[in-house]
Amino acid sequence: MWTYNGKRIREGRAWRNADGIQHPTSWGRWSDDEKVAAGLVWVDPPASFDNRFFWDANTPKALDDVNAVDEDGNAILDEDGNQVVTLGLKSQWKNTIKQQAGGLLAPTDWMVIKASEVSGYSVPSATLTYRAAVRTASNTIEAAIDGAANHTAFMALFDAPVDADGNVTGNAPIADWPEEI
Repeated sequence: MWTYNGKRIREGRAWRNADGIQHPTSWGRWSDDEKVAAGLVWVDPPASFDNRFFWDANTPKALDDVNAVDEDGNAILDEDGNQVVTLGLKSQWKNTIKQQAGGLLAPTDWMVIKASEVSGYSVPSATLTYRAAVRTASNTIEAAIDGAANHTAFMALFDAPVDADGNVTGNAPIADWPEEI
């Protein structure tokens, strides 16, 4: 992208230099030499990155939990004197999976509670089967998260399977939940 005095200059828009000279909207058609002569500087745009997994294009987020330390390398402690831990992607996503599982189970929780409190009431078998499938899926997804040996393996959990024609054929492993009842 072209910049002038550190500011991005957008093609198709006029711009004014430090001497007050207004340059036309057609400046984008100038040669690179003409642009440089006018004081423009080419700056490569920042590389794109997936902010779920990276801080920037070159800095992956930690997969595992990290003990927080200050600039001198000393442990950062909470108000109770316990080590502060920065959760890595694995812990963050396992927490997300637990929340998703809880959300899938919540609509039928009342049935389980009622069955434990009301004599003669039983939870329909389809509901019990679904709830077991949700818990199994949660455990399977969490095990896959724990089993990711590196960033590439972890990111692959978010890729849905595709056939030879490029058509999606199922859920990404991170989102492989049972069908609702």
